[in-house]
Amino acid sequence: MANWQCVKQCGACCNLDPAERPDLEEYLSPAELAQYLSMVGEDGWCINFDHSSRECSIYPNRPRFCRVEPETFQDMYGVEPEELDDFAIDCCREQIEGVYGDRSLEILRFNKAIGF
Repeated sequence: MANWQCVKQCGACCNLDPAERPDLEEYLSPAELAQYLSMVGEDGWCINFDHSSRECSIYPNRPRFCRVEPETFQDMYGVEPEELDDFAIDCCREQIEGVYGDRSLEILRFNKAIGF
């Protein structure tokens, strides 16, 4: 069993383009949805994503929906804590491949980090 982990300087999850996430209303509250949409820049990337460092500029204070935590995923997606690693890995792989491609350095780094 692989353990999920964030790969530093990836940032794929910071690509917030709502067109790529049509089901936002299913798992975000109205207030969270408003906050989410307020964070989307014209290019579809989070306004808090620093493209030069490829890091979140508000990481310690990022919203709940940006956190991969058992209670957050259970509440938002109905994922039980013991299923979090597999679910988060699938989500990250899908997002990284969608943003950077399935042969990108980012997906290779992620796969290596989780032991794929």
